Amino acid sequence: MKKYGDIITMIITISGTPGSGKSTVAKIIATKLGWKHYSSGDFMRQMAKEMSITLEELGTLAKIDPLIDKTLDERQIKLGKEEDNFVIDSRLGFYFIPHSVKVYVDVDSTIGAQRILGDIQSNLRREEQAANIQELVNKINIRKKSEIDRYTQYYDVNIHDPQNYDFIVDSTHLTAERVAEKIIIFMKNSKK
Repeated sequence: MKKYGDIITMIITISGTPGSGKSTVAKIIATKLGWKHYSSGDFMRQMAKEMSITLEELGTLAKIDPLIDKTLDERQIKLGKEEDNFVIDSRLGFYFIPHSVKVYVDVDSTIGAQRILGDIQSNLRREEQAANIQELVNKINIRKKSEIDRYTQYYDVNIHDPQNYDFIVDSTHLTAERVAEKIIIFMKNSKK
């Protein structure tokens, strides 16, 4: 069995609010553990690119075409059945990979929007557009509502319910590195 300190092999699913740093934290943890990193956001961006539409357009299409979510969901389910030793940032990862360590990263909505806007301005999120923080907060709220509605309709699950997670961390005043450290510490302590 491979170990990182007191951590034996496993799967870590990281969910959370937009701009909370889920992807960055997941990448840091994967690097520290020497595991693979996956992202449902990357899966969505890849799908949007293949369809020659924006991520926002894909989200709108997903409201009326359940095949989009089903395709993304099946990819996660397959990963959970066929692989081990990976970290995935995915809003529904905890649901599709129930044997994972389930983590939720939260953030104040304005701070999350500031982080996303910084990524947009740095061309790290080319597929997203917003002129200012308030416009981005509004877009985030619309996206969150759309996801809540779809996930409730399809799976009868609320991704923001704390009872779905083994560990919850607020990244509002923390660096991604510090959030990753807190998650690793939690995992070490929970294995004892």
